[in-house]
Amino acid sequence: MRRLLIGYDIGSSSVKATLLDADSGKVVASEGLPKVEMPIDSPHKDWAEQDPMMWWKYIVETTQTLVKTADIQKGELKAIGISYQMHGLVLVDRNQEVIRPSIIWCDSRAVGIGNKAFEQLGADYCLPHLLNSPGNFTASKLKWVKDNEPANYDRIHKIMLPGDFIAMKLSGEILTSETGLSEGIFWDFKANGISKTLLDHYGIDPSLLAEVVPSFSQQGKVSNQAASVLGIESGVPITYRAGDQPNNAFSLNVLKAGELATTAGTSGTVYGVTTQAVFDPKSRVNTFVHVNHAKADPHYGVLLCVNGTGILNSWLKRLLGGEQISYPAMNDLASKAPIGAEGLSFIPFGNGAERIMENKPVDAHLSGLNLLMHDQSHVLRAGQEGIVSALTYGFHIMKKMGLNLNTVKAGHANMFLSPLFREAFVNMNEVSLELYETDGSQGAARGAGIGAGIYAKPEEAFEGLAKHSALDPVPELVEKYAAVYERWQKALEKVK
Repeated sequence: MRRLLIGYDIGSSSVKATLLDADSGKVVASEGLPKVEMPIDSPHKDWAEQDPMMWWKYIVETTQTLVKTADIQKGELKAIGISYQMHGLVLVDRNQEVIRPSIIWCDSRAVGIGNKAFEQLGADYCLPHLLNSPGNFTASKLKWVKDNEPANYDRIHKIMLPGDFIAMKLSGEILTSETGLSEGIFWDFKANGISKTLLDHYGIDPSLLAEVVPSFSQQGKVSNQAASVLGIESGVPITYRAGDQPNNAFSLNVLKAGELATTAGTSGTVYGVTTQAVFDPKSRVNTFVHVNHAKADPHYGVLLCVNGTGILNSWLKRLLGGEQISYPAMNDLASKAPIGAEGLSFIPFGNGAERIMENKPVDAHLSGLNLLMHDQSHVLRAGQEGIVSALTYGFHIMKKMGLNLNTVKAGHANMFLSPLFREAFVNMNEVSLELYETDGSQGAARGAGIGAGIYAKPEEAFEGLAKHSALDPVPELVEKYAAVYERWQKALEKVK
């Protein structure tokens, strides 16, 4: 009999589910929905919301597809793992009904609240204890609801992160994780527990937070009600949960100090693992608990995030005709312009407040446009080079924090499918890049295998991980991309 694992990855663009064979480590089936990107509602400037029941709808539909495609038999499905978009706020009442749309990661409405808390609590408390400014994170979003929607706040039974909500829909149990609380800035690293100081400052009752479970652990079982909807057996355990960036690092077997992972989906990230509780004095990059953290063996993840990454590329796609042009065709068109796009620079922000810009809402800008010279290829190339330049800006901050940035791992997916993007990333940052055939849903499935005890150690979980390719910097290209980055910085200074 097969031993199968399901991994879910709940993003802001889509929901993906993967069925993994635990013994071979190979993918049996996978499905991602919707086929076009999920909508993000923005009822006011700088707001970003999604209906959590939309995520559940696609969890149901992707699971039903896996069951049908792989013909899952009774007893074969052994565990479920969940990865999810970080920093989102989900509120439910005592009947586990959603109170209002989720305020998701790129929503900027709580920036002022977080900045004020940082000023009032002081950097001497926030940085050593929280490792971050309260900023635009989940705790500050909850304070916004308290201040602006008191009727909704009074109905709250529990607050959750997006993955906690999906686990609740699967099992009926409301739980969270230490890494999840740290990403919401609810966690005091010095006390190794919930930050009473921050909750008291915001006037938030600690009872609104869910019970904490380890990332790898028994976290409830699929209920009869959920099983009947999904088409699977009841009683299947949920044994792993993590935010998308810690999980992406995990999916690439990035677990040890000095290892790094990167993504370029809706947002662009670099995530480095360290055993030291380091922080950026300006909180432009952020430190959270990594999935393998333990009090006696600490592991932290330092996250650099650029909101305006894949979302810029999808905006350009819509501008060029949407379904009339494919992403590979866009990459090919971009490659026809020379390195540097003949003086054109793209500032790729405009998707909410950017953390590397100290939570300032810097909009997207196209700088140096010459109407007699530049065409679609220049704009597309400038878009990709602009995204890499923004990541490079954050790279320099991470280096100042003491992180060793030499080799970075990524999944062969999203913008890393573009040869131009890979070339710019490697040479502008002077790093080696390793690409693997994996994604967040595969990582969640492997995590479920560890949490269920199927794998005795992480090394066993990654025996089936396939390396796609590797790329190293080229000296003459390093020099050319250094000039691109220098010009991009000058363009940024004009709009900051």
